Amino acid sequence: MRQAGRYLPEYKATRSRAGSFMGLATNVQYATEVTLQPLDRFALDAAILFSDILTVPDAMGLGLSFAEGEGPKLARPLRDEKSVGALQVPDLEKLRYVFDAVTSIRRALNGRVPLIGFSGSPWTLACYMVEGGGSSDDWRGVKSMLYSRPDLMHRILAVNAEAVAGYLNAQIDAGAQAVMVFDSWGGALADNAFQEFSLRYTAQVLAKLKRTDAAGTTIPRIVFTKGGGLWLDEMEKLDCDVLGVDWTVNLARARALVGGSKALQGNLDPAVLFAPPEQVAAEARRVLEDFGTPHSGTGTGPTHVFNLGHGISQHTPPEHVHALVEAVHSHSAHMRAAGRKA
Repeated sequence: MRQAGRYLPEYKATRSRAGSFMGLATNVQYATEVTLQPLDRFALDAAILFSDILTVPDAMGLGLSFAEGEGPKLARPLRDEKSVGALQVPDLEKLRYVFDAVTSIRRALNGRVPLIGFSGSPWTLACYMVEGGGSSDDWRGVKSMLYSRPDLMHRILAVNAEAVAGYLNAQIDAGAQAVMVFDSWGGALADNAFQEFSLRYTAQVLAKLKRTDAAGTTIPRIVFTKGGGLWLDEMEKLDCDVLGVDWTVNLARARALVGGSKALQGNLDPAVLFAPPEQVAAEARRVLEDFGTPHSGTGTGPTHVFNLGHGISQHTPPEHVHALVEAVHSHSAHMRAAGRKA
């Protein structure tokens, strides 16, 4: 889930050649190369664009950089009324390198597997844009603005929603075959605040997304909110096809709640991948069994997309990923066969 191959030695070698993370992400050849690297090792069922959610704030002029081992930094965070008032939807040409990478990756895949594009949600982008960097213990800056100046927060989120919709539509035009909205920090919000400052703006993005590509092929829409299990019943109303869930969610209960209208994506704890391969396989089977037989054996309707419950750790042993992929494929096939017999 999320970043393509950052746990692979070949990825680290390519990143070293690129000189920096942004040197990697902004180079079409490198971005294509590292997107394909996991597929060359593992029997994965899709590719996900190699990029970063903070390319959008960078295009807004906030100045993105990555220090080795320190995560992202924004040079010009939004801290006052003046900076928020000056915020504008970016010229998408500033993100041309992303769309060129999508086209290049799609061409290189040549139909092998589908390509997923993605963006951060308006709220998640706002967290970084106000804090000025990576994940916080308490999100003090962004929450202070949310509670003390909700007008400024709504202004940021409205701009972000328009920017994210345009960004994802441009990815679809460039060749993305599904798009995913990462609401990585929605779960940091209080009840009521989540609905007002996260869910509302994710819904705005979805309302503006293209439903098909130029050839008329449907583009599935995926929404993942880390820590969002409490609000699944409300998220069911989102105009999307798939809801991603983290490892705190029981898939059987989630399926009973929203499985009539949404497929579910998830939800193995990424830390499982540090266990021995046989235990990794056992945990994968448990997740599949938690969801239950796909389609109840009918072959139609929403189902389950196996995934991690959040991003894969850069310290993950590749051979453990291999054990996971093999277990998912073999046990899924077993469950489908059992469902048909039933």
